[in-house]
Amino acid sequence: MVEAGIVLKGTEVKSLRLGKANLSDSYVRVKKEEAFMYNFHISQYSFAAYGNHDPDRVRKLLLHKQEIKRLMGKVNERGFTLVPLKVYFREGKVKVELAVAKGKKLYDKREALKRKDERREMERATKRRK
Repeated sequence: MVEAGIVLKGTEVKSLRLGKANLSDSYVRVKKEEAFMYNFHISQYSFAAYGNHDPDRVRKLLLHKQEIKRLMGKVNERGFTLVPLKVYFREGKVKVELAVAKGKKLYDKREALKRKDERREMERATKRRK
C-alpha cells in the first residue's frame, strides 16, 4: 500500500471535510510518468457562491518518480490495477491510500453471483415463513 497526496481545489477540500466523497469505481492510471485518479466523485460544496468544482474531474496524484515506477512495474503484470482504498486527512493535507489489486476472473464473478442469488433466496424464504 502506498500513501499519495492529491491535487485539489478549495471547494473540493471543504466538501471532503463534510464527508461528501465517493470512492467506488475509482481507479488510478499513469500517463507520462504522472499518476491520475479517475471516477473519484466529490460533491459540489453547497455554500460556494461561485467557482465550484466539477464533481467527476480527473485529479492528479502526488507521488515520487521511484514510487510511480515501482507501482507501474506491478501494474504492467497481467490483470493488475491501481485502486484507491481510502481518503483521509493527515496534518491538514488530503491523502489517498493506494493498493495494487487483481481483477476477478469470469468464473470468480459467476461464483460470486451464484452465492448472492442463493443468499437472496434464503432471505425471501425466511420472510415468507414470518
